[in-house]
Amino acid sequence: MTTTAPMAIGQPTDRVDGRHKVSGTAHYSADYVLDNMSYAFLVGARVASGRITAIDTSEALDCDGVLAVLTHENLPRTAAQPPLIPSLAGMPAPGQTFFPMQDDAVHYTGQPVAVVVADTLERAQHAAALVRVTIDRTPSVTTLDEGRDQVYEPEAIFAGFIPGRNQRGDFRAGLARAEVQIDAAFTYAANNHNPIEPSATTAVWDGDELTLYDATQGVAATQLTVAALLGLTPSKVRVVSHFVGGSFGCKAMIWAHPALSALAARHVGRPVKLALTREQMFTSVGHREEQEQRITLGATHEGRLTALRHHKLSPTSPFDDWAEPSLGVASQIYACPNYEGVYELIRANIMTPTFMRAPGEASGMFALECAMDELAQQLGLDPVELRLRNHTDVDPNTGNPWSSDGFQECLRRGAERFGWQRRNPEPRSHRDGNWLIGYGMAAAGYPVYGPNNPQRARARIYADGSAVVQAATPDFGTGVATVMTQVAADALGIPIERCRFEGGDTMLPTIAAAVGSSGAGMISAAVHTAAGNLRDQLIAQAVADAQSPLHGADPASVTVRGGRMMLRDRPDTGESYSELLHRNFLPDTEAMGTWSPAPQTANYGMMTFGAQFAEVAVDAELGVVRVRRMVGAFAPGRVLNPKTARSQLMGGMIWGLGQALLEANYMDPVRGRWVASSLGDYLIPVNADAPEVDVELIEVEDKIVNPLGVKGVGEVGQVGAAAAIANAIHHATGRRVRKTPITIEDLL
Repeated sequence: MTTTAPMAIGQPTDRVDGRHKVSGTAHYSADYVLDNMSYAFLVGARVASGRITAIDTSEALDCDGVLAVLTHENLPRTAAQPPLIPSLAGMPAPGQTFFPMQDDAVHYTGQPVAVVVADTLERAQHAAALVRVTIDRTPSVTTLDEGRDQVYEPEAIFAGFIPGRNQRGDFRAGLARAEVQIDAAFTYAANNHNPIEPSATTAVWDGDELTLYDATQGVAATQLTVAALLGLTPSKVRVVSHFVGGSFGCKAMIWAHPALSALAARHVGRPVKLALTREQMFTSVGHREEQEQRITLGATHEGRLTALRHHKLSPTSPFDDWAEPSLGVASQIYACPNYEGVYELIRANIMTPTFMRAPGEASGMFALECAMDELAQQLGLDPVELRLRNHTDVDPNTGNPWSSDGFQECLRRGAERFGWQRRNPEPRSHRDGNWLIGYGMAAAGYPVYGPNNPQRARARIYADGSAVVQAATPDFGTGVATVMTQVAADALGIPIERCRFEGGDTMLPTIAAAVGSSGAGMISAAVHTAAGNLRDQLIAQAVADAQSPLHGADPASVTVRGGRMMLRDRPDTGESYSELLHRNFLPDTEAMGTWSPAPQTANYGMMTFGAQFAEVAVDAELGVVRVRRMVGAFAPGRVLNPKTARSQLMGGMIWGLGQALLEANYMDPVRGRWVASSLGDYLIPVNADAPEVDVELIEVEDKIVNPLGVKGVGEVGQVGAAAAIANAIHHATGRRVRKTPITIEDLL
């Protein structure tokens, strides 16, 4: 294999899209203004369960500018409902196996029951308020307490990918051998997605060809889902998504609004923009479900785990067995021979829950890591030492070795960076005036997911020496355009300023949705392969060209630096890409790259490890909590760009603060509605809440996961953060709170 001198990978490169975002030239899905544009507005059901007995649209249709009111009575039936498959699979990925406005049934509050289309947004909103929907209400179940007599154990969750029950060894025998036991129950409020950009789609037809400008994590997922729903071949559907203002899971799966906008645009014969309001984001794009988890730990006096039982109960929709996989990492991160994990569900009048940043890991590890802290206290062991004693070199579920580890180093380096050695283990032993000071820690882990299907990219170089690399992936805030520019520049051996990345369009080579922290690994693999293929193609052309200084050379002896091909042992012998292309009258040349995970990946456990530390101050009289410091140490394989990686990890850690102290939504069981439906009611961390956040990146070599050894950092930063804060609160106050969020009332 021909090599190039590394130049860009590993450098803290500024974001290439930064200027567009701060100058307002970045176009998001709702920013596209097309000729003859019209605007759609959703009318949602106001009850959680029932049958529509009448819809009066006459007042709405009489309003100025109204073009149509679509209901179940006149909306075309969908061609097919694709199965519920995670978008990383590269197939259609509906958020739920239910599409609204196909009949008169109402399954949850906020379910779309009408779409109003008008020539302005204001007119559409006004007319929507005049649509009179009469619903014969039926009894509903919207909370765990209401559904406790309906609990069932599903065969599988997560679209059938994860068994409802997982066991290894003999839990009861392991617990009987334990010298110390912990049994603890945890409750979690539901969480809602609130990215800066609410979901939006603009649809335009050209004959039988459809273009969607959609806010999505995967343009192919939108393309394939809408094509299946409308009965179109995917080649007739183009999806564009150049800039996405955050997602965190709500734009990973494809909800009803892209297809509804397309159906509305076809009905009125002009482009239609359908943008969800902030209130509609609470009822239209899934959520992290309310849940209860129970942990039982058994251990020896030395702190070696002998048994672990982890059960989870949560509500799902009437149509899908969905639960976030909270038991996954929690079952793998420690060496424990005897394990039992069980998911239990109830059918509720809610929409299908969905991915939210660190889906499952954030909640499951909160329970486990708080229980581990309690175990450490009972044993009189340092919490860091307890975790070190239970480190495992293999995935306990399979016995396969980790493709790479770094967990122990994260624990030690994080503790050193935080100043853990200064901690007095006795609760309420640290004070700062009236503030009780606490120090807490927790482990972090996140699976390394990869696609099952090939991922593709294209690299093209021009005769002036500049290059462009293309893949369909959108950038939803992670910095993928910046990092892939670095990857391509290194593979081609050209300066980063001479390289550009294009993405966010299904006209480009297909990449699966970048979910589950998989984007950096799979996209870089495809880009690296494409750019490497192009580089090798150019070198092969040079050594075959009688006019080239490299004619007749062994291609393996040629390296590339600064866009110049040269002999490794004689750098003065060579020529630039530009010289080769000009001489052969080639304005440009290109190559494709395809990457699929190697078969041997099945023989390894793959996880990104980390460790989280937090310092909190709790007002001894008022119960107010302030997080003063957070430290995280993470081992994400090879770090492509430390600046964007730290940004992702910092964001995850601050979201962990929100999980621990602020974020919550509750169902009003009488009305079957979310109590919070705006950012005035649903609390998230703001700048005033953000503490000093320190992130350490520990690079570990991984030759298994993908060509560059990249694991991903998008979600592991949240895992463990809430538990570290909860454990710090216990250290400060002596009070163990087993719920999220932890509120002032819990500490008074």
